[in-house]
Amino acid sequence: MQSGEVSRPARLVLLASIFLVAACGLVYELVAGAVSSYLMGDAVTQFSFVIGVFLSAMGLGSWLAQFITGRLPAAFVALEIWLGLLGGLSSVLMFAASALAPPVFPVFFYSLCAVLGCLIGAEIPLLVRILKDTEGVSRAVSSILALDYLGALAGSVLFPLVVLPFLGLSRASGVFGVMNLAVAWAGLAIVPPPKKRLGLGLAAASAVLAVTLVCSGSLVGFFEDLLYQDSIIFAKTSPYQRIILTRWRGDVRLYLEGQLQFSSVDEARYHESLVFPAMAARPGARSVLILGGGDGLAAREVLKFPGVETITVVDIDPAVTELAKTRPELRALNQRAFLSPRVRCVNMDAMRYLETSRDFYDVILADLPDPDIPALAKLYSTSFYALAARRLSRHGVFCTQATSPFYAPRAFWSIVRTLRESAPSGGPPGLVPLPYHVNVPSFGEWGFVLAAREHLDPARLRAGAPARFHTDASLRAMFVFPLDMAEPQDIQANRLQDPVLPVYYRKGWDRFNQ
Repeated sequence: MQSGEVSRPARLVLLASIFLVAACGLVYELVAGAVSSYLMGDAVTQFSFVIGVFLSAMGLGSWLAQFITGRLPAAFVALEIWLGLLGGLSSVLMFAASALAPPVFPVFFYSLCAVLGCLIGAEIPLLVRILKDTEGVSRAVSSILALDYLGALAGSVLFPLVVLPFLGLSRASGVFGVMNLAVAWAGLAIVPPPKKRLGLGLAAASAVLAVTLVCSGSLVGFFEDLLYQDSIIFAKTSPYQRIILTRWRGDVRLYLEGQLQFSSVDEARYHESLVFPAMAARPGARSVLILGGGDGLAAREVLKFPGVETITVVDIDPAVTELAKTRPELRALNQRAFLSPRVRCVNMDAMRYLETSRDFYDVILADLPDPDIPALAKLYSTSFYALAARRLSRHGVFCTQATSPFYAPRAFWSIVRTLRESAPSGGPPGLVPLPYHVNVPSFGEWGFVLAAREHLDPARLRAGAPARFHTDASLRAMFVFPLDMAEPQDIQANRLQDPVLPVYYRKGWDRFNQ
């Protein structure tokens, strides 16, 4: 059947297919972006690269489509078979390559993206050629592009609201690969004989994808196990991040987007160091705000202080806080902190919460992810710290984790400088920073910054609560810095309009990750 011989039923089938294939193509792109940001970090950079590779490959595919001649409906079905098979297997293939061949993973990953982009790019020109003699070029192009854009909209809406929450990365590409194959099956019905070979190829692709779809969770779990030192006991992809919980003997570890958040072996060193200095600097604190800290471990430490009446934990990801409330390993670690009547949990962006809240707090603790990308760097900006200062009570104290002063010293001292320069012009006084550090074996030398409107004297700090790690003496010793972690002179503050912090962070850590 040539393009001029397309019947009305065949035309309707092809037009209906456009919507589906557009949604599938966009989902493959989003899955690739999510997987690359999880496996290679820096979501902004990875999504930018993935979009660029896909779009340029789609352009190449559109150009190559002109060389497809002969039985165009059969060529379209063959195209959908390959796209459904490769797209459907894409997430499993990406995890497999990352686990089995880490050095060549980036080359494999972007090559796969380029192939998928070429196949997606060839779809529209091919459909235009099939339908042009029936509808005319102008009407065919208008109809196809309209349905293509609507399908892309559907894919973009479904991905964060349905695909990730209910399917996860491991099954998402497989489900949409099945949709591409469904389009191929529908198209096969309108392909004139001979088509036995095409049908056998479609059946084989369907069988492979069906088996992969059923086993995708186990396969991805197996490959993820290879990426981590310990056995994975929980894995989930939320709309915000990939959540992994591992265990080896008595050591439970939480990873978000592949980054270690804590190890149960030494997490007390980190969480006591975050909480105790701030609570000691504000004796008798009654209200505490924890920004981040969805694992409940910082809340556990604050609950040791009997004078505290309310603890508000603000974490953007409900999947993390739900895990902390329900998973036995985490409940044992946080001592069921979220079940305390003194603790209130809010799932919201930390900066947005500070903007909208009208409450005041005696202590604010920022237990937030490292500022490795601009999206997170806003949580370490002059604007963020100015908002935090406005929510402090008269003698309130603020404390933030601040990455490593040894591995990323410029990033650490940039946070100190940012707090120092966070006072708005003509507004209330800003915060006076007091940096300190502690050794956490899982992380190495780690930094924090305590801050208040008045100068704080570390010599007056006392632990004030039962501790597993700190004594009064060790608490005060954290504020002494050796020469190799001294503050550089040419450090800039991190601002929303000039996010220097991710650059400092990456340059620092890259020196040790070569």
